[in-house]
Amino acid sequence: MSCAERCSVSEMGVSSEMERGVPHPRLRSFIPEYTGYRTSGLPPGVHVGLPSQWLTLIVAFDAGVDVTAPTGERDTYWAMLAGLHARPAIVRHDGSTHGILIPLTPAGASALFSTPASQLASVIAPLDAVLPGGATELVDRLASAASWRARWAVLDDLLLRQLHTDVESDLLMGHAWCSIVGSHGSIPIGDIASEVGLNRQHFSRRFTQKYGLSPKVMSRVVRFERAHRMIRLPTHPSLANVAAACGYADQAHMTRDFNEFTGSSPTVWIRDELLPSVQDDRSPSRPRSTR
Repeated sequence: MSCAERCSVSEMGVSSEMERGVPHPRLRSFIPEYTGYRTSGLPPGVHVGLPSQWLTLIVAFDAGVDVTAPTGERDTYWAMLAGLHARPAIVRHDGSTHGILIPLTPAGASALFSTPASQLASVIAPLDAVLPGGATELVDRLASAASWRARWAVLDDLLLRQLHTDVESDLLMGHAWCSIVGSHGSIPIGDIASEVGLNRQHFSRRFTQKYGLSPKVMSRVVRFERAHRMIRLPTHPSLANVAAACGYADQAHMTRDFNEFTGSSPTVWIRDELLPSVQDDRSPSRPRSTR
């Protein structure tokens, strides 16, 4: 099995394990993958939960997740659902982390939890708030499963029971979402409004009502998402080259977005981000674990 499918590293007292699983075919349009993670031996510190195109479901083992939401509210969760956001979430850890992270599309929030993405924007909700009666079962069954593969089976079982395929869809806003995400935020908002047959003001209002973030902010988020992925590449591209490739006016423009979305400049963020990232390494071409 390749490291992209399963990765386990131990160096200088730091242990890191990551394993990815493929959801059931009926779930894959809403969930691209399951990611299990375990780290230990790091100094206590802070991890930045980055804005992205995904809502994020996290189930923790061993200890709850101490997280401060973009709104400033701080709590500890064993299972939580974080909505789309344009400010960093702050996760405090004692040097050890263990759990499962599941990215969700906005449509997935509606189909699986009957909760629109707009209602979850900038919010971190305990899972039992959106999965009443099922959150405890999910946490208990995942914690008692004997392997990552067994945990993927638990997730498939419970999430398939939750799946509602008759959720009303908004085809125009769905098209707009795909245009923003598929272009990494490079298509002008006025052009997308024209594509869906709306004036810019009406389009922006309707998109925000649907997703909780404006199309302009969402375009900035997905452009930033592409930029921080490029910065992590093994080839170590220069910040100026990353800025140019991602459509920023210049490196200073990209730095302003980094300051807003991470709380620091790209250089400081790279230096301080100690935890192995399970949030922002999702490429459709990556090999994944077998079911």
